Amino acid sequence: MAIIVALLSLWLSNKLVKELAGEERRKMEIWAMATESMAMDEEIDMSLVLRILESNTTIPIILYDKNSGNLTPRNVRLPEKEVESYLQTKKEEFGQKHDPIALYEMNQLLYYDDSNTLKMLQLYPYLQLLVITLFVGLAFFALNRSQRAERNKVWVGLSKETAHQLGTPISSLMAWMEYMKLKEVDQHLLAEIDKDIFRLQMIAERFSKFGSAPALIPVDLREVILHTLEYLEKRVSREVVFRTRFPEYPVKIHLNEPLFGWVIENLVKNGVDAMQGEGIITFQIFEKGRMIHLDISDTGKGMPKSKYTTIFSPGYTTKERGWGLGLTLVKRIIEENHKGEIFVKRSEPGKGTTFRILLKKN
Repeated sequence: MAIIVALLSLWLSNKLVKELAGEERRKMEIWAMATESMAMDEEIDMSLVLRILESNTTIPIILYDKNSGNLTPRNVRLPEKEVESYLQTKKEEFGQKHDPIALYEMNQLLYYDDSNTLKMLQLYPYLQLLVITLFVGLAFFALNRSQRAERNKVWVGLSKETAHQLGTPISSLMAWMEYMKLKEVDQHLLAEIDKDIFRLQMIAERFSKFGSAPALIPVDLREVILHTLEYLEKRVSREVVFRTRFPEYPVKIHLNEPLFGWVIENLVKNGVDAMQGEGIITFQIFEKGRMIHLDISDTGKGMPKSKYTTIFSPGYTTKERGWGLGLTLVKRIIEENHKGEIFVKRSEPGKGTTFRILLKKN
């Protein structure tokens, strides 16, 4: 509707501009006739001629005498210096806009420009179009923000409910663990179960943090990644090899370790799925300016460039099972909770994919 209104406004304004331009042309022709009559006809009513000549107070004109080369301006604002060159330039500008009117009896040419009213009318539809565009843009922005706020409410509600539902079975499992420790049960087995219970607690904590600003504390990024990989190594295929290329010095950065660990887990799981349980996942950290770069590469099946942004959309998945929320969560945690950036740095079908995470230094 806004586009239709804008187009109708442009059409109507263009029509009015043409009519007003024609009217000004006729006025200039009458003014030229009056000028000739005053100079050549001694019997004409001079009061009427002077009234016609003086009636033009809005249209800038320059009268050019072919014999002498003189330029006589009217309604033209003149500079203090170099008046002749200025008038010559203006004459050429007027001539490009409108064909000059010939005063044959006086061997002169009348050059004229559009009046201020006509110029404003020519600009009006474009100003109106700009206002309509701004209005539509603001409306779209408001609608987008409203939809995002609604989605955030759903995310927060779902996350907190998940954390609440996980609390009861985790408490029960912890009680059973304490009971089993009193029995003659393999301690190594109990230690592994204890790790999984701790992991469930961390998952519940992650979900409970959605909707609130998580605490970011200074940590060594290398240790966070290694701690997460230590847990994952025993829970992915033995054919998957983790490689790290880290600086020898600590990489201090403000992070929420449970949430960032979730990012690493999701990216690793995606990489393992892309490699079908066999291949190499490489973690590389380097600094550039005020940013920490973390590249996570796999040797999986890769993807075309058209999927670089699509994979972060909610619901997008290439698996038969799953909701397609893993990379959406990753993007949300990096961008909203850590004020960083994540994107696909490169990917090639059949050779693998590299994700890049950008985080600000401490």
